[in-house]
Amino acid sequence: MTATHAPSPRTDPQHTGPAAPRGARRRIWGTAGFHLSAGLLSALWLLPIVVVLVTSVRSFDDVAAHGVGSLPHSFTLDGFRQAWVDGGQQRALINSLLVTVPSVLLSLLLASTAAFALSRYDVPLRRTLLLLMLGGNLLPPQILLVPVSKLTELLGLYDSLYALIGVQVGFGIGFYVFVLHGFMRSIPPEIQQAAVIDGAGPWQIYTRIILPLAKPAMAALSALSFTWIFNDLLWAITVLRTDTRMPITASLIGLQGQYVSMWNVIAAGSVIAAAPTVIVFLKFQRHFVAGLNLGAVK
Repeated sequence: MTATHAPSPRTDPQHTGPAAPRGARRRIWGTAGFHLSAGLLSALWLLPIVVVLVTSVRSFDDVAAHGVGSLPHSFTLDGFRQAWVDGGQQRALINSLLVTVPSVLLSLLLASTAAFALSRYDVPLRRTLLLLMLGGNLLPPQILLVPVSKLTELLGLYDSLYALIGVQVGFGIGFYVFVLHGFMRSIPPEIQQAAVIDGAGPWQIYTRIILPLAKPAMAALSALSFTWIFNDLLWAITVLRTDTRMPITASLIGLQGQYVSMWNVIAAGSVIAAAPTVIVFLKFQRHFVAGLNLGAVK
């Protein structure tokens, strides 16, 4: 009989003691370093947000006596009341929603119909149209400020929310068509052919088949477009002039001028302005991630 010997600790693949291979140690230290670096970067990114949130619930006397970066010595919601009522944030938030919601709905409606036609039917100059839509988004918006302002004046829409809605739809629809076209084109054509055999027309195919299948992409674009339009400042100050028509982003500039040294009021106004986009993102987070994953796979 031959004697059997237990495997050496150095050759045991499960051994993780002092004699573990150098490659395993490097992987362990690399993983630990990655998590440490990611944690530090996350803390650094969250620090300004925490400072703004804490400052918004402090009193003016507390901030003036101890500084913005100090630990809080008071708790009050008076800054939110001043920003909401006295600072005009209430009206500005309503203006932002009156612009953002119709712009998102109209943009996605037009973009989805255009993407459906370009992706499912043999439209003449289809590739040229897509390149033109995509090329329009590559232009810097700063070079179009004067033409857009003059055009809204000629159309009689200057200093109105309709002008801002039209600008947001016009400058966003090209990107939305490009994204939805790629998504809808990946849908198997056999599904549409089966619907045609059953007697479905283009409108029924669009509403009952393509749109339900494109729900993840539509949800992702809804969250993105809501964030972009709601947070826009450039086009708001370009086509609007009256303070009572300004959206929430433009009103923050006026709030800072009105409450120059009252950092608690300014911080409260910033929290009010950021709250809708955070709520929308959290609401559409699952669909947003699903849309990104499907777009990456397809």
